[in-house]
Amino acid sequence: MHPCLCVDEILRHITCELVASGGRATSVALACCCKCFEDPALDVLWGTQDLLLPLLKSLPRDVWNGTGCTVSVPTPWSFASLNYFVRKSFKRIPTAPEWARFRKYARRMRKLAVLGLKNVPSSKMYSVLQLCAINEPLLPNLKTLDLCPVTGEFISCIPFLLSPRTTAISIMFIENDVPTATFASVATALPTLCPNLEELGLHYLPDDPITVAAVSEMLLAANRNTLKSVMVDCPLAVEAREVIYKLSSLYGLMVVIERDTLLPPIVLPNLTKLDIKGNYGGEQLRKFHGAVLGKLESITFSPESESERLGDFLEAFERIALATSAQNTLSEFCLYTLSSWRPNYSSLLSFTHLTILVIESSCDDGCSSITDDDVITDLARAMPKLETLQLGDTPCQPTGVTVKGFVALSHHCLDLSTLCVHFQVASLSAPPEIGGMASNSASTNFQRRDCALTGLDVGSIRVPGESVLTVALTLARIFPRIGRIEHVDRNWGKVMNAVRLSRKIVDCSSKKYPLLHPRSNPTDTIPGVALESRS
Repeated sequence: MHPCLCVDEILRHITCELVASGGRATSVALACCCKCFEDPALDVLWGTQDLLLPLLKSLPRDVWNGTGCTVSVPTPWSFASLNYFVRKSFKRIPTAPEWARFRKYARRMRKLAVLGLKNVPSSKMYSVLQLCAINEPLLPNLKTLDLCPVTGEFISCIPFLLSPRTTAISIMFIENDVPTATFASVATALPTLCPNLEELGLHYLPDDPITVAAVSEMLLAANRNTLKSVMVDCPLAVEAREVIYKLSSLYGLMVVIERDTLLPPIVLPNLTKLDIKGNYGGEQLRKFHGAVLGKLESITFSPESESERLGDFLEAFERIALATSAQNTLSEFCLYTLSSWRPNYSSLLSFTHLTILVIESSCDDGCSSITDDDVITDLARAMPKLETLQLGDTPCQPTGVTVKGFVALSHHCLDLSTLCVHFQVASLSAPPEIGGMASNSASTNFQRRDCALTGLDVGSIRVPGESVLTVALTLARIFPRIGRIEHVDRNWGKVMNAVRLSRKIVDCSSKKYPLLHPRSNPTDTIPGVALESRS
């Protein structure tokens, strides 16, 4: 073997490239036939897992109980009976060599992300798996644990998946299925189980005194020198707020405030992501006046207040943000409310660096969208870096923006990739001349790149069957890269098919007759002519 292949870093780089390019089978073959490749290949192949099933399959099949499946879950997996491994109990205790094989793979896992209830093993299995973890954790080198969702029954099993090397935990519980006593015992044990915790996310927690006390105690006992992100959606005790809201190392924080919540001075100079939840309105934002947020890039509001309490929410936020440096650093602004709300978007025009703007309000009590061409045009001019734009809830009726607003977005926001606004489909069915709609576009003498928009959410807006072709051609002209339309009405599927067909026709014609298409740049010339002019 070449001497270079004796270098561990080179072997690991080769294995990483193979796995990244889809060559997992090749990596397995290398690990089986070459001893030098075995450890690097196994480390890469087992490093990130989205199921516990592969690890459980390392135990022989005869250790599992052949009768009495605790839960019957239908599965699309081709492997014979996923339930056999995930939902059954042990028939016998694995032998020492079988545990050794289990540990050989378990110690290589660095990240575990179990998504979906079907993929979570039964809690009864852990009574036996604990036998493997008497002297060390079940997954001794696990750094990241992501569980979504977690039932109340499984909460007591969470500590078995953690290790002293775990630095990131994200758990989404099932709402109204969190036994407070069980959760409290697990939460207070986290600082001991994971002494170097950096990122903590706990979502859909119950709002009760036991949970608040347990979470607050956990954060007070956590290693403050390593803690960098706290995304916990329950209120904190006064002592915990005093500490957490002044941790200079934090870059991510979720704050839950209520009407009577008293916030201490917030001094977080390195915070980049802030998520604010709770029952509050525009007047409650005054609690953040004077906060030190020198590097804030992303802010998310999730108020539970009624629409009348929201009031001039955006105006209140603007006043607070302008008092800090957030105006120059903020790139993501999201607001989610279950109320019907008609905000004035003009307060957002100061935030010219936004790349994501999402304001979602309910249309259950009547369409709450007041977005029109003027609003869209003003936002497009003020925020040329926009990549994602959503105003209002999922489009429900053909009102709001017309083809003029779409053209303004296409002209000013070239990086826009995702769009969701209420719009008038009739304006796309019989559009006026599009060429001169964008301001100052006629005066440009250089070739502009197309708008990057690929995804359009049309919600439940319907398009008449006789307008399918004209709507498709209009969209293809305004957004040449569009490739996905989220829809309810089936006619939008026909629109997307027509867009693809028109794109193929244009591509074929441009290849067959390249000189028939006018050049945007008057200085562009045919190569042969250019050579003659130079001579």
